[in-house]
Amino acid sequence: MRRLLIVDDLPLFRVGIGSALAAADFEVVGEATTAQDAVEKARELQPDVVLLDILMPGGSGLEVVGEIISVSPGSKVMLLTASESEEDLLIGVKAGARAYLTKDTPLPDLIAAIDAVAAGGAVLSPTMAGKLLDVTNQLLRHEELLQARKPTLTGREIEVLELVAQGNTSREIGDLLFISENTVKNHIRNILDKLGLHSRNEAVLYAVREDLITI
Repeated sequence: MRRLLIVDDLPLFRVGIGSALAAADFEVVGEATTAQDAVEKARELQPDVVLLDILMPGGSGLEVVGEIISVSPGSKVMLLTASESEEDLLIGVKAGARAYLTKDTPLPDLIAAIDAVAAGGAVLSPTMAGKLLDVTNQLLRHEELLQARKPTLTGREIEVLELVAQGNTSREIGDLLFISENTVKNHIRNILDKLGLHSRNEAVLYAVREDLITI
């Protein structure tokens, strides 16, 4: 019997999904309502699979994926969330999550995914699989150009990009770095020109993939 830890700040969701999975012969060994609580419960309970939400008060589930794996090496982390963000997907996969499913996943598919992940597989919901393919194809299209141009970002540009990845606006970045908002915008424009990309999100995805920034 698969032993599950359910992490979500919504009581109705935890109860509902827990009851449904218990009826499908899974053992729900615990629940957690925050990211840090998830780490402690994982350490204590050593579940086979952790169903982890991303969007929770007091900290994102993405921030503790690695910690959960560290304190409970036998646990497989599955992100089960309302977020369909490409950035969240890439960060979660990089941190070690074995699945990324949206909360509208049908119960039979969720059950199959838990079994697959517990057995060592990896699963993405169709929406997120499509996004991952889009991002991968986009990056591959740029690969030849990037290799030819060998773009090099300055220390300041990487600093700006890291703050962009954290969700800061141009004005907020300017305040943090003690430079003007226009200067920040110029840095971002230079970053996009160097990388041959078209948006901040694309630049962040590239920087995460290339280990230029830490989130």
